[in-house]
Amino acid sequence: MVRIGYFLSCEEFGPRELVRQAVLAEEAGFGALWISDHFHPWNDAQGESPFVWSVIGALSQATRLPITTAVTCPTTRVHPAIIAQAAATAAVQCEGRFVLGVGSGEALNEHILGAAWPPAPVRLEMLEEAVEIIRALHTGAEVDHHGRHYTVENARLYTLPERPVPIYVSAFGPKAVRVAARIGDGLCSNKPDGDLVAAYRRQGGAGPVQGGFKVCHASTEEEGVRAALRMWPSEQLPGELAQVLPTPRHFEQASTMVTEQVVAEAVPAGPDPGRYVDHVRKFVGAGFDELYVQQIGADQERFFEFWQREVAPRLEEVGAGRV
Repeated sequence: MVRIGYFLSCEEFGPRELVRQAVLAEEAGFGALWISDHFHPWNDAQGESPFVWSVIGALSQATRLPITTAVTCPTTRVHPAIIAQAAATAAVQCEGRFVLGVGSGEALNEHILGAAWPPAPVRLEMLEEAVEIIRALHTGAEVDHHGRHYTVENARLYTLPERPVPIYVSAFGPKAVRVAARIGDGLCSNKPDGDLVAAYRRQGGAGPVQGGFKVCHASTEEEGVRAALRMWPSEQLPGELAQVLPTPRHFEQASTMVTEQVVAEAVPAGPDPGRYVDHVRKFVGAGFDELYVQQIGADQERFFEFWQREVAPRLEEVGAGRV
């Protein structure tokens, strides 16, 4: 059975609202939480970007749901030793119900301190070294590390969970999948790509595969598509644009290429529960183990009522539900 969780958007909502949504999600039967980790939103229409580690602390006191960051970049904006400490503390706060999702990041968030934004192969190399440091610190040993990208001297974490924090790695292409299979305890992605999952398994990846997608429940499909186009056109940008554009303004400019038709084909929207069930079916068929759903826009209560009443009862037929 594929577990269905809720995806908290730090790009759209402030910290108190995110905690409120997590409580609503638990009450509506969602079994886990994803939460994004950004410095900027993708565009100004989204309008928020709280510090995720503060939000996780509040979530740990408001809900019993497991939490995964989707995803943290531990390479440029924040040194991996600091991410190791943050993740260990989060795991203690959540009584072990925490997964550190990591990825190679986007210039949008990571260039802000003035460092050059490396090409993709270098970013993956940095990610692999960063994960090595995080795992070493999570043993509780004193760590000295003098690597190609990072230096750590006489570092030891004193606040640690009972077990090391699981680390899931985000991947969208073959090189990243190889890294995820080699260094990760699981895989994260946002497309129902069965070939990607198969490649991860073929190369030795044995951990859970998590996926996330956005929806826009609304009175009509047209209303939902327009809201999705206004708030999340960046989801439909092609190629590597999402990794290399440096500011929300640049994403707004690039997103003028995205049409309502493109969004309508990609985002389940409107009042028909079948659209949502069909999208879940695609991920289940691709071999995912966990799915996280994000409702676009402010009408969260109506979404949770709709999901609990009309979508959730139909998910068991496609092999998904609360686990």
